[in-house]
Amino acid sequence: MTTPSAPFTPEQQPAPGQPAPAKKGSAIFKKIGGVVVAIAVAVAVKLGLPHLTGDALVHAKAGECVTLTGPDDAPEVETVDCSSGKADLFKVAKVNDNTFDVNTCTEGQTALAQELDSDKFVLCLEEVAAK
Repeated sequence: MTTPSAPFTPEQQPAPGQPAPAKKGSAIFKKIGGVVVAIAVAVAVKLGLPHLTGDALVHAKAGECVTLTGPDDAPEVETVDCSSGKADLFKVAKVNDNTFDVNTCTEGQTALAQELDSDKFVLCLEEVAAK
C-alpha cells in the first residue's frame, strides 16, 4: 500500500502522468456562470426574441392599420401606416379586450382573436381598399 502524496505547492509541478489538482473555486464559478447564462438566455428568448424576429403579437388600437400575412390558422399581424397601400391591409375598427369571442365584431368585419402574454382580445378589422 502506498501513501498519498502531499498536496502540491504553487512552486511544485506535478510529476509526469499525475493530474494537476483541480481548483475548487473555478469549478464553482463555472457552475454559477452556466446557470446565469442559462437564465439570461431563457429571459432573452421569452422577452426579446419574438420582437427581434418580428413574430411578436400586435395589440393594435382602434384606428390603427395592420397587415395580415401567413396562414389563416396562425396569421402574423404587423402595425403599418394606413396610407402604405400594402396588400392585406386592414383598419382596426374596434378592440374587444378580455375575450376570444369573435362574434363581438359586427357583420362584414374580420375578427381576429389574439393573446399577448396574459391579455386576450379580439381585433375587429375592416379591409382597406388597395390604392
